[in-house]
Amino acid sequence: MPTRIGKYTLQLDKAPGILGFASVAGKKEKEGPLGAFFDVSHTDNTLGDVSWEKAESQLQTEAVQTALKKAALEGKDVDYILAGDLLNQCISSTFGLRSLGIPFLGQYGACSTMAQTLGLASLFVETGIARRAVAVTSSHFCSAERQFRFPLEYGGQRTPTAQWTATAAGSVVVGAHGRGEVKINAVTFGRIADLGIKDANNRGAAMAPAAAQTLHDYLTDTGASPSDYDLILTGDLGAVGCELMDEILEKDGIDIREIHNDCGLMIYERQAQDVHAGGSGCGCSAAVLCSIILRQLSSGELKKVLFIGTGALMSTTSSQQGESIPGIAHLVFLESQAK
Repeated sequence: MPTRIGKYTLQLDKAPGILGFASVAGKKEKEGPLGAFFDVSHTDNTLGDVSWEKAESQLQTEAVQTALKKAALEGKDVDYILAGDLLNQCISSTFGLRSLGIPFLGQYGACSTMAQTLGLASLFVETGIARRAVAVTSSHFCSAERQFRFPLEYGGQRTPTAQWTATAAGSVVVGAHGRGEVKINAVTFGRIADLGIKDANNRGAAMAPAAAQTLHDYLTDTGASPSDYDLILTGDLGAVGCELMDEILEKDGIDIREIHNDCGLMIYERQAQDVHAGGSGCGCSAAVLCSIILRQLSSGELKKVLFIGTGALMSTTSSQQGESIPGIAHLVFLESQAK
């Protein structure tokens, strides 16, 4: 059973392992710095289907099937699948996974969903509720633009603080301790933080306080120092949010600049690919985690990583009604078992 450490952190005494992982990416993501690390990539953003939403569902299907194949498992070997995306009622997950026949739990944490599903899947295995559980998330630039901002045909001007929603998905298969090269040691589920940011094109600033708060909670609970880790990985604050998070933590005497990176800054070449402040979307942190990060943990190149998924808990309705944008961040401590 998990042990509560401090007020907010759950230590996983059995340390579930990652049995398999996979990332699927679109054309723009394939052309970025991490293109060689994705398991599957596409040159057509409709993936040969009739709509962007159907294409996003296909991203999830491919991510789960590829992760299961790499783990030498089938759908019947999985007890639960926890999935989410950015679209209303999580339709990408529902329609993408409906044919797998696995008990399904839809999740919504905005761009923090990969950390949320991975943390919950780990707890399912830790407590014995599941022998194996799958965590998966996705996003699609075109479907997100249509829902949250303007249809692409509108040709709206993007502000310098805006981020580019990744067309991507990532999936992780979690199983019992001793399996896989990466284990999950602890989970800290975050508290909502809201500093009153209302600009939907500056979500990095809205999410940064939550990321700083969750990391501060984890370090306080565990008595750990940032220097105990090889990498503190947020996803996805972008350039604006990263700078703000680092400033907030420095006021509390916590300096993470030397070991902090962000999935939104890793997935694209910001200037060459014209993504302004960086990448975003559920699929951004999912694809980065399930490609280069888990590969480096599996090989032992990275030993200890704090993965902090960040989300802006907004909707089109709340923004149109003048509401602020609450932020959330969930933390998962990953450790390599490579010799």
